[in-house]
Amino acid sequence: MIRTVLRQGSINRAGRLFRKVNASVENPGLTRVFLKIRPMDIDIILEPDVSPAQMAELAVEAERYGVRALWSSNYHFHYDAFLALAPAAAATSKLILGVLAVSPWEMHPLKMANAILTLNEISNGRAMIAVSGGGGLLGAMGWRLSNDGPIWPYQDPVKRVSEPDRRVRAMRECIEVLEIARSGEFSKGYDGGMFVIRRPFGMQWAKCDGPLLYTCSSWPQTIRMGARIADGIQFSDYTPEMMPEAMELVNAGLAKREKPADDFRIGNFWAWHIKKDLEASMHEARRELIWRGALIGQIEKDIRPVCHDDAELKLGLDNWEDLRIAFRSRSGKIDSIPADLINRLIAGMASAGNLGDIDREIERYKVFADGGLTELSIRLFDDPMDGLKMIGERVVPAFQ
Repeated sequence: MIRTVLRQGSINRAGRLFRKVNASVENPGLTRVFLKIRPMDIDIILEPDVSPAQMAELAVEAERYGVRALWSSNYHFHYDAFLALAPAAAATSKLILGVLAVSPWEMHPLKMANAILTLNEISNGRAMIAVSGGGGLLGAMGWRLSNDGPIWPYQDPVKRVSEPDRRVRAMRECIEVLEIARSGEFSKGYDGGMFVIRRPFGMQWAKCDGPLLYTCSSWPQTIRMGARIADGIQFSDYTPEMMPEAMELVNAGLAKREKPADDFRIGNFWAWHIKKDLEASMHEARRELIWRGALIGQIEKDIRPVCHDDAELKLGLDNWEDLRIAFRSRSGKIDSIPADLINRLIAGMASAGNLGDIDREIERYKVFADGGLTELSIRLFDDPMDGLKMIGERVVPAFQ
């Protein structure tokens, strides 16, 4: 497969090649080159309620199908996302095993380092972690500095998502600590603006290479930061139309790396609801619709493209709470928004339909690949083995 990519002067001196979605962009600092690159990989993200035994079964099948990696979801009242992967590590030999998303407020970077390095040793160097500035677990947690003091972090009263202070710095410092830990080098400690390690540490016991360090990056600052210091970044619910702007930010971060990345990874969380039964697919898609990135964040510029006019956009935002109720009740019932608009929101932000719609989705995924993704991280929901089989038999071969 031959694609057009661009090389930037500062990165060229470090020997770093990177992708650019639009080779016709006018920029005097960029020169066009032709590079043969690997087709896009397929990753699988599982629900947090998948048991460790199920995780191992799915991992074995994913490895057999040629899936690159399996991600365990980190939520607030489910299996421990690190421990749940241990049986999968024992049952496989090639599959990369990852935990996402983990924030440094729920798990101090030093403790996070011990956890992911342990998984990396168990899997013989096949572990990875995605560090987030928030996430589902942090959204359930809070702290008080005094008995009657305010709860930290602040939680948006409408969106009900936690918004910690200095998130970009915290993610950066977390990656820095993880980088020190995986190096195996002795450190006298770490004195950051957010996190401190007061005692010397050195993980000489960790013998395997790795783990891979990702940032969960969907905002400009976190994208640039992740591209500058991590091994990869994970977008959330990005559509193909969002990729050009995202890749501009990735390239800006890559240009400022102190060390070139040998194989910088760019992934994207993408919801998969395709099933044999169309109604079952659409029920699941309606139930989970609130969690699509543009909707949970109420990002108007990303919702507007699927709306016919501003009136539809306003209707969707005014009835946003009903999307949440459809999830919490598990009913998938959203009577306040016309079915046609709901279907367009689903079609624009996820993969839904029956078996006959898989080819259509593969074409969308090819646009992702051409846009710069090195992997598409497909999120499965109900009946994950059925979804894995469809992806393994139809999607994975299309990108090998």
